[in-house]
Amino acid sequence: MAVVLDLLNRDNRPRHPEKAHRPDQPVQQRKPDWIRVKAPGSPKWAETNKIVRENKLVTVCEEAGCPNIGECWEKKHATFMIMGDTCTRACAFCNVKTGLPQALDLNEPESVAKAVEKLGLEHVVITSVDRDDLADGGAQHFADVIHAIRARSPKTTIEILTPDFLRKPGALEVVVAAKPDVFNHNLETVPSKYLKVRPGARYFHSIRLLQRVKELDPTIFTKSGIMVGLGEERNEVLQLMDDLRSAEVDFMTIGQYLQPTRKHHPVIRFVTPDEFKAFETTAYAKGFLLVSSTPLTRSSHHAGEDFAKLKAARLAKLG
Repeated sequence: MAVVLDLLNRDNRPRHPEKAHRPDQPVQQRKPDWIRVKAPGSPKWAETNKIVRENKLVTVCEEAGCPNIGECWEKKHATFMIMGDTCTRACAFCNVKTGLPQALDLNEPESVAKAVEKLGLEHVVITSVDRDDLADGGAQHFADVIHAIRARSPKTTIEILTPDFLRKPGALEVVVAAKPDVFNHNLETVPSKYLKVRPGARYFHSIRLLQRVKELDPTIFTKSGIMVGLGEERNEVLQLMDDLRSAEVDFMTIGQYLQPTRKHHPVIRFVTPDEFKAFETTAYAKGFLLVSSTPLTRSSHHAGEDFAKLKAARLAKLG
């Protein structure tokens, strides 16, 4: 029986023990030309890598196997993943390690803040693993990281990409009170795919969470994203757009799902660039302030540039 090993940490423990006994999924067909990216390794990439290592930080760029790591680290952009590298959930699309996480590192907020300062980031994205083992799902830790960054780099704008804090009363309020500039929570896929793709989550809870952010603080930009190529139908994607707009979400991202290993959900098909463009046109027509819809779109890709566009779009709408 094949086992998915944690090759990032070069040890022999299963990276995804819950997936180890699943049957192998079909290997995704050869990637089309529009999916191909440049391999990382430039001097600036190495400098970013050094800062990440020196501060003993975890990045979702590495843990989730993001195809844009070469481009982003070249620009000294990194998405920091807080609260460890081990998730309490086992989503079928995700390459982040699954298991019982270690205790929170109380020095992590300051370590992240130091790295943000060293990199000279104008905009930073902070995400995390799911921590269903914690009473607040890690909400206070998110707030502590935001406060630490503000103290060291007051001009840096902060975007967070959070879990759903399912069954954690009061958690969302703690995070919103810390006043991130952008609050992102991804739906990941259409509701009909949740049982197979995102079994630990609840679609309408995620919609309600995004809506609640706006109720608590209308000045915070909200954002959500999905992957396509998982077998969803076009009309399902359009309905999801309507659900996000009902929650007053400002920014939607749509990208191509890529299969991390044979044990993960297979790629049902590669969506063409023309189809992505059509999704973008429709989403703008539905009222989003900003839409990023390309095969290589990821939640935090071009986040700094996108934040500037968000502010400009809001001002244009108000003016």
